[in-house]
Amino acid sequence: EVLLVESGGGSVQAGGSLRLSCKASGFTFDDYAVGWFRQGPGSVREGISCISYTDATTYYTDSVKGRFTVSFDNHKNTMYLQMNNLKPEDSATYYCAAKLYGPGYGCNVDYDSWGMGTQLTVSA
Repeated sequence: EVLLVESGGGSVQAGGSLRLSCKASGFTFDDYAVGWFRQGPGSVREGISCISYTDATTYYTDSVKGRFTVSFDNHKNTMYLQMNNLKPEDSATYYCAAKLYGPGYGCNVDYDSWGMGTQLTVSA
């Protein structure tokens, strides 16, 4: 069974840092396109970082470039999102996702496996 479980969310003040984790089971990250997405209140879900191991590419949306970094621990089959210099507009529910079926990568393709999300609140 494929399962993605996010953790690490919470409340932080602006300028602070937090690291989210995405533990995967049922597949390994390095075989598929994976990514981090977020959805704030009243907003559409946006892809903030999407990765393709096959093509060795990592995409970051402009609003997080230079502040957020994705990394992997293959032994733990866990993907991380290190978030620095957090801003109130980063407040959202954060999801990790994997595209296990079909070709393609990047934040604009259809991801078929999603975690339940973890909430981040950044106060001014």
